[in-house]
Amino acid sequence: MSGHNRKPSRVVVIGLDVGDGGLIRHWAHAGHLPHFRSLIADGSWVELETPAKVLHTSTWPTFATGTLPGHHGVYYPYQPAPGHQLAQHIQPNHYGAPSFWSLADQRGRRCLVYDVPETFPETGFTGRAIFEWGTWAWYGVRKAQPDGLLTELKSRFGNYPLGIEATRLGLGLPSRTALEQRLPRSVAHKLESLQWLMSQDQWDLVVAVFCETHPAAHYLWPTAAATLVGADESRFRPLLSVYTAIDSALGGLRAGLPPDTTLIVVSGDGVRQNNAGWHLLPAVLERLGYTNADGANGDRAKPRSSLGALKRAVPPRARRWIADHMPWQLREKLGAHLQSAQINWSRTRAFTLPTDLEGCIRINLIGREPRGIVAPGAEYKALCAEIRARLAVLVNPATRQPAVSEVWIREEVFPGQRGDQLPDLVVSWNDAVPIAALEAPGMGRVEGASPDPRTGTHSTSGFLLACGPGIAAGRQARGHLVQVAPTVLQLLGLDEDFGLDAAPLGFTSCATATNKSQTVPKRG
Repeated sequence: MSGHNRKPSRVVVIGLDVGDGGLIRHWAHAGHLPHFRSLIADGSWVELETPAKVLHTSTWPTFATGTLPGHHGVYYPYQPAPGHQLAQHIQPNHYGAPSFWSLADQRGRRCLVYDVPETFPETGFTGRAIFEWGTWAWYGVRKAQPDGLLTELKSRFGNYPLGIEATRLGLGLPSRTALEQRLPRSVAHKLESLQWLMSQDQWDLVVAVFCETHPAAHYLWPTAAATLVGADESRFRPLLSVYTAIDSALGGLRAGLPPDTTLIVVSGDGVRQNNAGWHLLPAVLERLGYTNADGANGDRAKPRSSLGALKRAVPPRARRWIADHMPWQLREKLGAHLQSAQINWSRTRAFTLPTDLEGCIRINLIGREPRGIVAPGAEYKALCAEIRARLAVLVNPATRQPAVSEVWIREEVFPGQRGDQLPDLVVSWNDAVPIAALEAPGMGRVEGASPDPRTGTHSTSGFLLACGPGIAAGRQARGHLVQVAPTVLQLLGLDEDFGLDAAPLGFTSCATATNKSQTVPKRG
């Protein structure tokens, strides 16, 4: 495909938050998702490698900016920032790259953006955009560009029907019945409001995300179900009902699109059973001597903090109840205070960062962390290699198999000017079965039940489905999530070099683009 050889297309990009490509293809083939089946037959399906294999929530920033995490610097609602000892809540200025809709807007394309997760309003954007209306986990606050758009949306369609949002939800389970009833209604609300937004003004680019698949993935995935294939499919009916609603919405949307429109459906990750061992990593780092907790390693002279004493005074069952019912934002803030109060930073070389899937580790680096003790350069690199080697031998006692599939060193997988906003090491778990304990030579055993009751969690691969003028029908290909932004810009007739991290996807019947090398990132 070359923008010089084809007429620019209007583009509608529909994101599915934690939308699983394997489930979609299975249910489409079985006849449950007729509109997806039609799109698959008429368009191109691309299996996407994504940075979710390392940092699961870095997918939407990668999608939005066309850059990898070392460039854009965003991966979690609470993440490290140079000059701060502990993780900070994400802010718009953490982003090191603009969104592709901002780039398109600057070049005169008329843009409409609706509920792209983990993104913020951008200065100078002249299109229309709505943030945190029906997203699942709010990184910012509900806003619109222009401001009055939000008021008009609410007056016409009422509040978003789900009425639940992750950062205001404790670790306790939301009502499954409420989710089963409200999620399909929320999909219909999103479609109706999106169609209204599209009818209000001319557009060249629409980017909208159906986020209902995200809570469905976490809470409607059947308990102890490793996969759909070979399982009792009746247990997946609540999850299927959400995908059926998405399928219907896509059919309604596609029927009203002008003929010169390219429709893209994309997801940066999918869903799998939730078995991760992230909750045991802080104890592992303490046991291995990298984190010095309050009073640990014989440091009995160190005064114990009042926060640490309070935590120890509360019985474990009561602590679990409090965590289950505490809003996520407050829980993270209190947890950060408790962590800081308990750690002896003068004797801590590495510590864990907030997460709910992979294990994230920060080196206590001189000049970056205010209380850093590890020198940059050779000492830092040697410590990263040492921690990687010691974590690689962790064993899950339930299987006697390795508990860790890979330990990623950030500089190797995500180099870039915003790398210091990412973990220094990331642990990917061998979590085909639950991880309730870890063992290693010289460490003994650490154990404890996961505090996370969600039955499903994020998988590591995504997909893209494209249909429209010049798109090859029935084709299957492979690519990377970072290629989506340059692909959309090229479809809009914008072929200049925007400094993105990859070239457009070559899934059309035309020649391959030439604005950048076709090399796809091999890791992340």
